Amino acid sequence: MKKITYFLLAAFAICSMFTAQAQGLKIPQASSTQTITQDLGLGKITLVYSRPNAKGRVMLGKQEPYGTVWRTGANSATTITFTDDVTIEGNKVPAGTYGLFSIPDPKEWTIILSKTSKTWGAYSYKQEDDFLRFKVKAWNVKEPVETFAMQFENVMPTTADLHLAWEHTALSFHITTDVDARVMASIDEAMKGEKKPYFAAAQYYYYNDKDMTKALEWITEVEKTQPKSPAVKVWKARILLKKGDKQAALATAQEGVQLAQAAKDGEYERLNAAVVAQAK
Repeated sequence: MKKITYFLLAAFAICSMFTAQAQGLKIPQASSTQTITQDLGLGKITLVYSRPNAKGRVMLGKQEPYGTVWRTGANSATTITFTDDVTIEGNKVPAGTYGLFSIPDPKEWTIILSKTSKTWGAYSYKQEDDFLRFKVKAWNVKEPVETFAMQFENVMPTTADLHLAWEHTALSFHITTDVDARVMASIDEAMKGEKKPYFAAAQYYYYNDKDMTKALEWITEVEKTQPKSPAVKVWKARILLKKGDKQAALATAQEGVQLAQAAKDGEYERLNAAVVAQAK
């Protein structure tokens, strides 16, 4: 009995020693973690995932079998957080954090947003926790992708595509957010104040095809305080051009070119010259 007790105590001491050493040990993860934050509309999207490497293995369809739920990465399940409501492939998704799972297949993947986001891998995944499922087409890429990669592409003020690629497979899905009503209400409210956001409001109206007459009024107010600014000239010229007044747009952009040359501002010389070319 004494020998057994001694053996157990010795084993416990050795295990404790290795545990203590392990707790203080830092080594790089085989699958590194990446966090991406992308502005979209008035909010942000944050994607957190770990990136496995192929290392000469066949991953999709073998190590990660087709037709089986995958964590869409390595280690902990991938998470995606939206600070504002969005629409994904035509499906409305409220703001919040979701687990991003997937079911790979050779030609079509099922993308899953799960209400459960804190889990290791997909081992405890339950379909009843799904918030959304949708399918997207996959395509072949010639150059192999060694490290599983996700990134935002085709990013516009209120739209973006989330692109996935690994080995010879790639796919993407479309995300949009509708902020127009909020921005328009914000502009209307801001115009009641002392410091009116003429420049930003005119730009928003231009980009979103709003009332160009009002946009012209606002950029003209900016021009009164900055008559020698080539940046103001190019925006006034753009608005005039979209409004259909090519002659006035041409004259304004030409003035902008001259002001930019005098200020040795090559960027706004080019921008104004581009409007001159369009107006002609």
